[in-house]
Amino acid sequence: MFKKIAVAAALAVIASSTYAAETTGFYVGAQVGTSKLDGISGHKSAFGGLVGYDFNDNVAVELGYGRLASFKVSGVDIDADQTIVSVLGKAPLGNGLSAYGRLGYNRLHVDGRYMGFSAGDSENKAVFGVGMAYQFAPNVDGRIELQRPSSDVKLLAIGLNFKF
Repeated sequence: MFKKIAVAAALAVIASSTYAAETTGFYVGAQVGTSKLDGISGHKSAFGGLVGYDFNDNVAVELGYGRLASFKVSGVDIDADQTIVSVLGKAPLGNGLSAYGRLGYNRLHVDGRYMGFSAGDSENKAVFGVGMAYQFAPNVDGRIELQRPSSDVKLLAIGLNFKF
């Protein structure tokens, strides 16, 4: 009886380590979306890219860069950009669907240009977000995420990631 339990346990360990090896690795992604900045009317287009690493089904790290918004206020052209490094906590829900939460470090940079003059400012903040992902193929997943890069900025984005 003990030998059967030991063999079953060994097979379970081998199977789980094989599965974990298939779910780890580097990936790249791109996203598009819409952002809302407090004090600025309307929603603005957003886009960005990222590189990440899946440690297992439940934990990943990501480094990304994106344009949160471009708009004009009183003749001044303004661009708001985001650089982000974060940890994702993921919860597989089954059938390729998973939920995740994001927590990380965020550098927001705003540039303004008017008649040949330019000025910029940056701030560092914590970033958090929640999202859902769906795995279309072993190396392709799609996402939708609501992110809060700053207390006065909201970002809703959809994206695709490609694992290699």
